[in-house]
Amino acid sequence: MIIIKSQQEIDIMRESGKVTAYILSELSNRIRPGMSTKEIDEFVEGIILKNHMIPSFKGYNGFPASTCVSVNEEVVHGIPSAKKILHEGDIVSVDVGSTYKGYVSDAARTYPVGKINEEAQRLITVTEESFFEGLKFCKVGCRLSDISAAIQRKAESEGFSVIRDFVGHGIGRAMHEEPQIPNYGKQGRGPRLAPGMVFAIEPMVNQGDYEVEVQENNWTVVTVDGKLSAHYENTVVITDGEPELLTLNGVL
Repeated sequence: MIIIKSQQEIDIMRESGKVTAYILSELSNRIRPGMSTKEIDEFVEGIILKNHMIPSFKGYNGFPASTCVSVNEEVVHGIPSAKKILHEGDIVSVDVGSTYKGYVSDAARTYPVGKINEEAQRLITVTEESFFEGLKFCKVGCRLSDISAAIQRKAESEGFSVIRDFVGHGIGRAMHEEPQIPNYGKQGRGPRLAPGMVFAIEPMVNQGDYEVEVQENNWTVVTVDGKLSAHYENTVVITDGEPELLTLNGVL
């Protein structure tokens, strides 16, 4: 069952979303060669706590950090570490969740570390663009799979592949609510969208094949072929008009 949020609930999620968006915006100016992924996590956690919110990921199903930080071939769920140092030419995906008054916002971005090659930058750009192609179908009356099909169409048209094993999701009081939102599929299927639905839409796009595997830590997902992966996510509200992105612009 897809939980329809009241205006009061959406207002709370909007406050959480501002903090998540602010963090992701600030990271674009902070990420640099030589910093550790743990430094990213410490910065994220500090901003969330300073704003009297809770890091949504910390302790979630046993996850040991406040932030998922995934480098290069790591797709999602990278565990921050003081030993993991970013190098010139890397790309790094940062996934952030903030909880306020019991409601969660969730968003992710992929950043260049220093100067990166043209193909890596194209992967980052196309992943973001695929999100916005899906967003065009986040309107009342569209079907859920219309979002999925649009994401897949954009990514594959650029020669990339979309992850099958991990999906977007509903979000609200729980991090993961119904429905699941794959980043691939045929359009015209699934429930019709209605005002008050709130989704975390998150294309995960690979440079090579879409096959992935989970590392021995039981968290970090990597591409099987070792090629790069990028991630772009926002928390999205379905309204009577255009969709609202709760995690796009964060001004504190």
